[in-house]
Amino acid sequence: MSNKIKKIDYKKYIVYISFLMVLIIFSIILKDKGFLSYSNMMNILRQTAMISVTAVGMTFAISAGLIDLSTGAVVAMSALTASIVLRNAGWLPALFSGLGVGLICGLINGIIVAKVRIPAFLVTLGTSSVFAGIARTMTNLEAVPITNPEFNFIFGAGDIGPISTLFIWTIVVMLIGHVFYRKTPFGRAVLAVGGNESAARFSGIKVERIKIAAMAISALAASFAGILYAGRLHGARYTLGENDNMSVIAAVVIGGTSFTGGKGTIIGTIIGSIVIGMLNNGLLLMGLSVSEQMIARGIIIILAVSLSLRQSRND
Repeated sequence: MSNKIKKIDYKKYIVYISFLMVLIIFSIILKDKGFLSYSNMMNILRQTAMISVTAVGMTFAISAGLIDLSTGAVVAMSALTASIVLRNAGWLPALFSGLGVGLICGLINGIIVAKVRIPAFLVTLGTSSVFAGIARTMTNLEAVPITNPEFNFIFGAGDIGPISTLFIWTIVVMLIGHVFYRKTPFGRAVLAVGGNESAARFSGIKVERIKIAAMAISALAASFAGILYAGRLHGARYTLGENDNMSVIAAVVIGGTSFTGGKGTIIGTIIGSIVIGMLNNGLLLMGLSVSEQMIARGIIIILAVSLSLRQSRND
């Protein structure tokens, strides 16, 4: 029994340890400010839903040895598209149009990465600027309000009993992502490509197709996050998602996905996103100024990501 206990590697559970540490520390420091109250916990889950959804897609990209820096711009484009379509059609056409924009953006990223063989970092850095520019010109920088109560209820502003629809969508996306990531040949192929591209190619895996698909999934998840943003805020504007990239990548890496690919977990990604959400919420309740929150959050994220990357290298 003692030998088995010694073999337990706590580093494999760094995301859960981080979650508990942040929860305990803020619970003690902010015990008089309602940090542990149900309303505040649900508020954290609402605030992190869009990061969580985007991070599920990003997990596929990073696991395949890629990265997607264009997700923030895709969020804005998809939210604006859905909002515009919703003016003249129902929420279902708006949903599919928004997702369609994300899928097209992801395919563009994936095809350039796989066929032209340019690193994903450079490709998505460039397309991020292109997509952001398109988002700005779509409505001449004007916000697009959404007055459709059905759309707003389903995609972010509603509650089913005491549970926010945003949290329900987070669980749905997490389950779908987990099944595809862990239970399908595609998920195993993604990990194989990220772990050793040459070995994956020799084993018969269509590496280019997997890369294109991984980038498409990343953008598709970002587009759905844009739709959730639009529903929650009752409207869309070009600034949606523009500051989310760092939080999304941090959530994925903190959650246990290797930054070099070949290893990851969808559930860990969601936990990592919630950790980021608790940090944002706790720092706000502590009364820190915006600049102080940015400094503290950045330092904490660097420390958490460093621990996760160190664990990945040791594995």
